[in-house]
Amino acid sequence: MAKKEGSPRASQYRVGSVARAIELIDLVAGGPAEGLTLSQITNLVDASKSTVFALLHTLAEFSYVRVIEPGPRYLPGMALVRLGDLSTSHQPIGQIARPVLHSLSQLTQLTIRVAINDDGHPVFIERIDSPGAVRFNTPLGIRELAHVSSAGKAILAEMSPDDVSRVAQESGLVARTKKTHTTLESLTADLVEIRKRGYAVDNEEDAEGVFCVGAAFFDHTGRCAGALSATGIKGDLTQKKLDELGKLVQKHALELSKTLGSPIRRNA
Repeated sequence: MAKKEGSPRASQYRVGSVARAIELIDLVAGGPAEGLTLSQITNLVDASKSTVFALLHTLAEFSYVRVIEPGPRYLPGMALVRLGDLSTSHQPIGQIARPVLHSLSQLTQLTIRVAINDDGHPVFIERIDSPGAVRFNTPLGIRELAHVSSAGKAILAEMSPDDVSRVAQESGLVARTKKTHTTLESLTADLVEIRKRGYAVDNEEDAEGVFCVGAAFFDHTGRCAGALSATGIKGDLTQKKLDELGKLVQKHALELSKTLGSPIRRNA
């Protein structure tokens, strides 16, 4: 593990054995499903086999690493799951997402929001208004219809057909405009396209003259935790600009997923 100037790892207070143990945890956690052998791990770090063996078994004693036979092979331990849950409980998504929201706002000059996934329905919890004169009536903390928003459809695209059908039945697929999906068939077809391109588009489906682009993000378990969205006035929006915006929103959603510790890696 290379040191970086100016980073905590390069600090004068850096404890080598602790840093080595953390490096081993990272390697094991990112390893294959069948685990890594002692030889494989030793080949990846700058340490002797005896040192690596001692550190791994110390980590196993505290459940940060799990040892299985034959091999032995080393897998992530349950202590990592516990710490992940504790860390998540101390870091609300809205707070974690703010740097990503600010970045997307500066790049797009649009209204940026983040929604959490409430059993298939989007609940917006954070918003940055566009710097212009246009303001949208977008209250926070309210469970909104999934089928009329890009964030909602991005969340639905990560769900099974049965769950999509359930959410559609709950909402009734109410029409907001002439472009709203009012049948399960049309909504399902849209979700297929969303999965292909990696982001969703609300093309005046919630309000006339307003467009929205959204992409899902994922938590440390790989679950769809919610979606980011960018909203603006449609005006003379071209397909090229829409595609560019979609990729940008998708990229920021991926960054948020990484911050949340998601194992999912998708190209943006």
